[in-house]
Amino acid sequence: MIPFHSPYRHGFVRIAACVPRIDVANPVFNLERTRELLQQGQEERIALMVFPELGLSAYAIDDLLQQDALLDAVEAAIAQLVADSSELFSAFVVGAPLRLQGRLYNTAVIIHAGRILGVVPKAYLPNYREFYEKRHFTPGAHVRGGNIELLGAAVPFGVDLLFRSSGTCPFTFHVEICEDVWVPQPPSTAAALAGAEILLNLSASNITIGKAEDRRLLCGSQSMRCIAAYAYSAAGPGESTTDLAWDGHAAIFENGVRLAETERFSTRSTIAVSDVDLGLLRQERIRRGSFGDCSRAMGVRPDDFRTVILELNAPEDSLLLRRSVERFPYVPSDPAKLAENCHEAYNIQVQGLAKRLEATRIEKVVIGVSGGLDSTQALLVCGRVMDRLELPRTNILAYTLPGFATGETTKSNAWALMKAVGASAEEIDIRPAARQLLADLHHPFAAGDPVHDVTFENVQAGLRTDYLFRLANYHNALVVGTGDLSEIALGWSTYGVGDHMSHYNVNASVPKTLIQHLIRFVAASGDVRKATASLLHAILATEISPELVPVAEGTRPQSTEAAVGPYALQDFNLYYVTRYGFVPSKIAYLSWNAWSDAERGAWPANIPDEARRAYDLAEIRKWLKLFLFRFFTISQFKRSAMPNGPKISSGGALSPRGDWRAPSDSSAGVWLDELECNVPT
Repeated sequence: MIPFHSPYRHGFVRIAACVPRIDVANPVFNLERTRELLQQGQEERIALMVFPELGLSAYAIDDLLQQDALLDAVEAAIAQLVADSSELFSAFVVGAPLRLQGRLYNTAVIIHAGRILGVVPKAYLPNYREFYEKRHFTPGAHVRGGNIELLGAAVPFGVDLLFRSSGTCPFTFHVEICEDVWVPQPPSTAAALAGAEILLNLSASNITIGKAEDRRLLCGSQSMRCIAAYAYSAAGPGESTTDLAWDGHAAIFENGVRLAETERFSTRSTIAVSDVDLGLLRQERIRRGSFGDCSRAMGVRPDDFRTVILELNAPEDSLLLRRSVERFPYVPSDPAKLAENCHEAYNIQVQGLAKRLEATRIEKVVIGVSGGLDSTQALLVCGRVMDRLELPRTNILAYTLPGFATGETTKSNAWALMKAVGASAEEIDIRPAARQLLADLHHPFAAGDPVHDVTFENVQAGLRTDYLFRLANYHNALVVGTGDLSEIALGWSTYGVGDHMSHYNVNASVPKTLIQHLIRFVAASGDVRKATASLLHAILATEISPELVPVAEGTRPQSTEAAVGPYALQDFNLYYVTRYGFVPSKIAYLSWNAWSDAERGAWPANIPDEARRAYDLAEIRKWLKLFLFRFFTISQFKRSAMPNGPKISSGGALSPRGDWRAPSDSSAGVWLDELECNVPT
């Protein structure tokens, strides 16, 4: 039984790109360094390992490649590796020059469990600038359907090979060599369209200034186009430096994201290891219908490739996940990337609202300002929209609408913010109207009984929106919504003429965790005065609360997160449910890796102090269960009738006209059952 805490249980497979130290034209030495890394792979339970091009002989040995003594020694090294492999968990690929029918090929030899699974020749041979491979090798681009005699057995040989693992660790991989990925149509493209999920590249690739970034761009883009993992291993220490130099660059990419990379210019053997998320890749291929369309358009058919089966069963060790999991998937930990994302998100919001005003020929907006995060961000956007349209900021008709539980801090923050933005600011006390409405309903509160039920709460929320719409009618204005993606996901809004509704919602696809950083972005931009920046930080420090239920003086206000869960966790759950459709147990596993221990990794500098805490698996399970119930069962009907708003993040939106289309009356049963059965308490 694979334990819950093992990555292999949750659709991950551990792969490695290896760079052994080698010695020129010394297969015995090179064999020993390869065996050392294979032993490391055994200890770390790595399923698939790739080594450099011609790693058993060395790459830069020129005419020594035509010496039978060397070629015989290479075959002897292969024989030893095959013998070793019977005791190893890993499947692995090594580079070797091999003879066939009077020709010499630059090949990749795939080995597992005491046998050679296949041999793949290099399809495209570079013969320009410093490369002279056609002097020694025969191109393999047209070698299909053949065999090669190796160690006394006929082994599948050609560029038409896929390798498929069966057992409890299923995946399919393909192998190409160096130059193959530099051509306009790499062999791995067709292989991916035929089902390969992991693409391996054995490379030599000498180093010149800037070439490492070229490799990253090339391999990363190939992994993204093919929706695959791409593991690249280039020659390193020990290669001949007669006229070239080598940096030992190995890296692993997944759908465009770099997961791991070796230290370059190391003097010792190095290895890049990462757990590749096969579930993510498979989900992406399902969702992107153009992937299958391309396969048909290119004429790629299943029988274009021969499939070699190997049986690889996942280890039963409880292993730590070997990859980084962002605690805040909507908020990159890289400060430069976060700043770029905030700039783009802010301007998408501005452009969306500006276009809506231009299209409707309306020059004024109405907005309710509570002093909380969402209305703060929406008001900041409104200010920039007026600037862009060359309209006065007084065209922002901003209202604070205090109710029975409005605190002095949030109310004063709302007033200060409306003035700082330059809006036309007013206050409407909704309590008299709320009392009248409650009295008309014969609600106990109207008779003096402190009943603070959902009716009591929603009367206030509904009245606020009702006032805003009528004010918009009166002033020929447009109501700007403030509810964010996290609230929309959890159904944390009053349906109909409540905070669920607006004419246009600029925050509709901005999660709570990102809104906090958008406000920080404005505070740090230099576009606002120092006093305004201080005000924004004060708003950020205020506890998130709907302020609908009165509390005793001196006690904490009504807490949103106590009701619907920590937004840090719920945004994490939202991302993986909607973006990738992962099963709840996998989401819980990822969340546990990200959140279970604050010491697992350094906290990024952009994470506020209030978010620097840990959650154990029991807490993660509890709040995920609540998320699943609220998301699938009680809130979709609101999303089915939500107003327009711009999509912000590739993480997705919940508009029924965009990323998320779902029935309003579905059950959460299958998700809750999967969680109950597969996540330990």
